[in-house]
Amino acid sequence: MQFALYGLPIVFLVLLALEQAFPLRKAKRPLLSRLRVNFCVGLLALTVAAILVKPVASTVLDHASHQSFGLVPLLPLPEVTQWIIGFLLLDVTFYYWHRANHASRFLWRFHNAHHIDPDLDVSTAYRFHFVEIGLSVGFRVLQIVLIGGQPWVFIAYEFVFQLNTLFQHSNVRLPIAAERWLSLVLVTPRMHGIHHSQIREENNSNWSSVFSCWDRLHGSLCLNIPQSQVRIGIPGYSLPEDNRVINVLLLPFRQQRDYWRGPSGRSVTRSSRPAKSRASRMAQ
Repeated sequence: MQFALYGLPIVFLVLLALEQAFPLRKAKRPLLSRLRVNFCVGLLALTVAAILVKPVASTVLDHASHQSFGLVPLLPLPEVTQWIIGFLLLDVTFYYWHRANHASRFLWRFHNAHHIDPDLDVSTAYRFHFVEIGLSVGFRVLQIVLIGGQPWVFIAYEFVFQLNTLFQHSNVRLPIAAERWLSLVLVTPRMHGIHHSQIREENNSNWSSVFSCWDRLHGSLCLNIPQSQVRIGIPGYSLPEDNRVINVLLLPFRQQRDYWRGPSGRSVTRSSRPAKSRASRMAQ
């Protein structure tokens, strides 16, 4: 627990330094002003997580471990195998939760606060609307009740989830050969960068959280977009004032714009569409 407490801030600072030295995409907005916005929005989200999500999840997890309910304890398998299955089930259910946040018009109102960040870096990993975090309590409880198993598996997954959330949102340029190999297992910066694209079809891809296999299995993988061609953000919320703290927080409660048309009324398109047959081949 001590390592988790201090490890995540250290990883955050290391990635923040690396993305300044080896940026993957060129920034559109000044870093310090974005950090201020993301810090304020993220602080509210972390507060809700600390006072609501963590206590509720811990209580349900403790009850589940004593009552032994859920799918995993019912499996007639060795304990180690149960742990592995539980870990994988936690990850695939996060895939569905993420996808639901894009598919549901109600949930998207809140999740959009994460996507309208005009640039993508490690600070975006904490930029979630506090109401979205609050709503995730129901998902977390359902996760625990349906999956069950040992509490430490949930704790271990949460730590890995947080680590990879920082990594995949970072703007660190890894050697392309190394990232191609890494993306066979994990969600990487290039892979998740495409998910933050202003083009709707690209935004609706790459929903995995830790392991990239879920996008491969569900046919939602998209890797063949060069990062130099990825425009980060949501077209309908691309004005500078849209990313002021107060406007980010009030965004879900206001009348919604056309998300996929910019201020000029045009959708963001790509002049030449990469072949779908090569969607699993990571571009530079």
